[in-house]
Amino acid sequence: MLARTEAEQLVSTVPTEPYFAGRWGSGQSIDTFDVTDPVTERRLTTVAAAGAREVDEAVTHARSALDEGEWGRTDGSARALLLHRLADLIEARSEEFATLESLDIGKPGFEPRAIDLPQAIGAFRYFAGWADKLEGRSVPTSSYMGRPTHSYTVREPVGVVAAITPWNSPTMIGSWKIAPALAAGCAVVLKPPEDAPLTSLLLASLIEEAGFPAGAFSVLPGLGAVTGQALIDHPGVDKISFTGSPETGYKVAVAAAKGFRRTTLELGGKSPQIVFGDADLDEAAMGVAVGIFANQGEVCAAGSRILVARSVYEEFVERLVARARDIKVGDPFDEGTTMGALINSRQLERVSQYVAAGIDDGACLVAGGGRPEGKGFFIEPTLFADVDNTMAIARREIFGPVGAIIAFDSESEAVATANDSDYALAATLWTSDVSRAHVVARRVKAGAVAINGWAPLDPRLPWGGSKLSGQGRELGWAGIEANTEEKTVTAVLSYTPDK
Repeated sequence: MLARTEAEQLVSTVPTEPYFAGRWGSGQSIDTFDVTDPVTERRLTTVAAAGAREVDEAVTHARSALDEGEWGRTDGSARALLLHRLADLIEARSEEFATLESLDIGKPGFEPRAIDLPQAIGAFRYFAGWADKLEGRSVPTSSYMGRPTHSYTVREPVGVVAAITPWNSPTMIGSWKIAPALAAGCAVVLKPPEDAPLTSLLLASLIEEAGFPAGAFSVLPGLGAVTGQALIDHPGVDKISFTGSPETGYKVAVAAAKGFRRTTLELGGKSPQIVFGDADLDEAAMGVAVGIFANQGEVCAAGSRILVARSVYEEFVERLVARARDIKVGDPFDEGTTMGALINSRQLERVSQYVAAGIDDGACLVAGGGRPEGKGFFIEPTLFADVDNTMAIARREIFGPVGAIIAFDSESEAVATANDSDYALAATLWTSDVSRAHVVARRVKAGAVAINGWAPLDPRLPWGGSKLSGQGRELGWAGIEANTEEKTVTAVLSYTPDK
């Protein structure tokens, strides 16, 4: 792992301008924004912000690349080679990506090394495998006015895809959007998060190095209210893939509805982790803690509602509190740090307000709740016991390291409490009874259910939720379907059989 001073020097090697039409440059942009280190609160770099003019130019060139340019003529096998080449380039420079995520986001480097980068590399390789396999179907059809017909379908790229990514895991979540779209032959215009744009800009440089044709991919850093809004409003965009808050997701859906354009929306969650009395409590306590505190709790699938069987409730709370107290909060570049800083001061204030609300509502604060002295947007790993599912800390997505522990007396009560939420993204079950695990997995309302392990992601598995967690799926074959249109072709044959 690089030292902090070496890591900060790495930032100077990352492009800081928009990339579109196969070139780097801010064009007519006059605005910039600073990228801040959430640990030191110092400016890391200044990035040029794309405006409406750059958005229009990027979308126009993306459309041209598809309709009449080289990208539209690039077949599936060639797209596969490009995606494999990109995966190799990311892998070769994975240490740079992990270091930049530690600087940009505040997370300890072991997390992107163990999760984000393997997932991103795996996604590009997985979808490279689909690029030359987008087959249609031959469909038997009836005759047309007495004449025989031949009918079949073909899969075609949906067109220009606007991909808008969040700041918590920009490399991984960016790959989930970019890889299937490029594999399908779409052109992608990426709007990275203004709080953490560096890895997306580095990725753009590797896409250029891999040899993707001009216009196939663009990255437009900028503010959501300006760059993001211009992108979702642009009539040349055929699909919008967004990961973020339900409030912003609603605005994306409204903008997309004006042109009846496709959307994939992943809007967060309030995921339950259900600990049954027959669970291995040590294993469950370790896994539940990861589900709450990984990436400082800034995870859409964070398992922040912990439902525990009353028969093991006190024992499990004790073990989970011990896990929380073992976490070392600090600079990601300091040896031994296991939890870093929240992304910015706004997020720190938001999380602090929910901690105060939990205390005011009568929940029992059993771990954390405070923040270390000094600079940085740090907060302690926090746990509340004796939580009622009606409390704000049990119903709202906090997006911070705060867990709400709720007791239950029966399997049906556990399922009912788990499903009593405005979100339905993920859930985790901790049990040694394999039959119970599969039965409860069917009953819980969530897009993904994990058994005895929190959020075992894989590019082969579809990802997404329902209710306020959004609509549509990313990854797996669903990722290909989300980025293609199925066209039907029917030929009325002139052949007339002998009588």
